[in-house]
Amino acid sequence: MLPSGCGGCGERAPGLRQGFCPHCVGELEALRPAPTRPDPTPPDLPPCVALGPYAGALRAGLLAYKERGRHGLARPLGALLAEVVAAAVGPARPVTLVPVPDTARAARARYGDHLGQLTRHAAARLRAAGWPVRVLRPLRALPRPDSVLLDSAGRAAAADAAFRLRRLGAAAVDGPVVLLDDIVTTGATLAAVSRVLHAAGMTPKAAAVLAATQKRHHQ
Repeated sequence: MLPSGCGGCGERAPGLRQGFCPHCVGELEALRPAPTRPDPTPPDLPPCVALGPYAGALRAGLLAYKERGRHGLARPLGALLAEVVAAAVGPARPVTLVPVPDTARAARARYGDHLGQLTRHAAARLRAAGWPVRVLRPLRALPRPDSVLLDSAGRAAAADAAFRLRRLGAAAVDGPVVLLDDIVTTGATLAAVSRVLHAAGMTPKAAAVLAATQKRHHQ
């Protein structure tokens, strides 16, 4: 059996580190979390921090993980997501992580809850660094159209009807609530989740994502 290629560039190079070659590891380690805002910004979107643009090794790694079954990339990508959470919150303190839930259909297609795995590894990395971390899953995702087929208005309408609060009783929240997602495009999903949580008394302080898409300006 041939070894798996690099999750970033696909090369079957020696020295893969948790699924990435040394060159792509260097590219990922050079990224620094920074604030990002979709344009236009949807109402109720919390302050959003992204590791970097949806490009290069980060984009390729996310696609390999989500769409091509490279589940081993959850660990390094989750560790990168932990860096984004730390940048969004500031000094180490108790924090509650709330991942955006997958629909049942998406989870089946990807052989599991891809964001749940990223969240688990991000929480482990934060705890190892001394952060008290609580992970809550207060929402369930309802079936919705594939966002790739929708424009900005369609994404917003679909997102508003996409999430429901679970019957969990009084959920304990430790410290600020941070939403987690892998990619932010229009921000409609994160804004919709934020509204549902706000109505339940869990207003998010920030959203932490791995990648932010870049808006293309047509000439």
